[in-house]
Amino acid sequence: MIPKGVEHQLPIYLDHNTTTPLDPEVLDAMMPYLTHQYGDPASRSHAWGWVAEEAVDGAREQVATLIGAQPEEIVFTSGATESDNLAMKGIAYAYRSQGHHLITQETEHRAILDSCSTLEKDGFAITYLPVDRHGMVDPEAVRAALTEKTILVSIMHANHETGAIQPLAEIGRIVKARGVLFHSDAVQAVGKIECQVDELQADLLSISGHKMYGPKGVGALYVRKTRPRRIKLVPLLDGGGHERGMRSGTLNVPGIVGLGKACELASRVRLTEAERLARLRSRFLERLTQDLDDVHLNGHPTQCLPNHLNLSFEFVEGEALIMGLREIACSSGSACTSSTLEPSYVLKAMGLREDLVHASIRFSLGRWTTDADVDEAVRQVVERVKRLRAMSPQYGLARKKAL
Repeated sequence: MIPKGVEHQLPIYLDHNTTTPLDPEVLDAMMPYLTHQYGDPASRSHAWGWVAEEAVDGAREQVATLIGAQPEEIVFTSGATESDNLAMKGIAYAYRSQGHHLITQETEHRAILDSCSTLEKDGFAITYLPVDRHGMVDPEAVRAALTEKTILVSIMHANHETGAIQPLAEIGRIVKARGVLFHSDAVQAVGKIECQVDELQADLLSISGHKMYGPKGVGALYVRKTRPRRIKLVPLLDGGGHERGMRSGTLNVPGIVGLGKACELASRVRLTEAERLARLRSRFLERLTQDLDDVHLNGHPTQCLPNHLNLSFEFVEGEALIMGLREIACSSGSACTSSTLEPSYVLKAMGLREDLVHASIRFSLGRWTTDADVDEAVRQVVERVKRLRAMSPQYGLARKKAL
């Protein structure tokens, strides 16, 4: 049943990989810590602090359970950007005496790529691995890039623009066999697909609350404590020594409680939700391609998030299409770069033609997306694409050549 407050409305929200609505159960869990339970968990001399500390400990366990970690391996942050920065820079500076080389891929999130740019200015060497036409990294390319000076490999689990799921476990085995640390930005994966840190061989893993029906402004970084060795990090923030010295600052108790509850809910509903969303995703794509030609799927056809579709509508400018879809909330490329007019660097790295890059739209379904939402979205997209193509001389010429 659709909870009160997120019932069907226009515009239809198909932008869940940008951000998700707050689950009502998450809000209920947070409310006491936004009102009367306002203690600081660092205040260990009175009941308000004890209650807050207990709440944070409970949330830490909920997050750890979802990814198969230990509670003491969870470091709370302000979100995915901070988690990625802490992983990349924290490892680079902590292990600089052992090497100065890091490996990532061309289609990573900007939080990783921009961290790498900063590190390069400070003397680190970064290898940016290419991807194939489906956006996938070749594990053998990772193996070939490893050197005696490599201290960290960072490969995201599921891509934010295409939904492509990388062969992370295979890459992890290669990296770990060489004794190199392995990080993954798993922001789009956690809560949607199976994500167990030991299976993935991950030493560090980034998580965000608002990508999984939790609150904005909170995230976590998994940092392997032992099994087989303790990971060292140079902190980004100094002062107070919170989170075992890795992330100083008064803890965001309501946000942390919300993240924990979101992880608990994901543990409970992930499998059934994945099946339902995969069915809706197939329905969306099949009905679109029944009524429209020259629609291109960007990303891997099978190794992809169950709720995700990145499509290019040939002979249509993506921005013009979105402008016309006033009752459909979707996005062109990544939300983190959509404020610019630059074409998607992810799709360009996959080798897409320039016109198809500019014609791309990302649709991402969610927990309360219905069949009716999908059908209405298809109707509106088909109507708008046909209208724009009717005004396109290129489309008319292409159809004449095809006859």
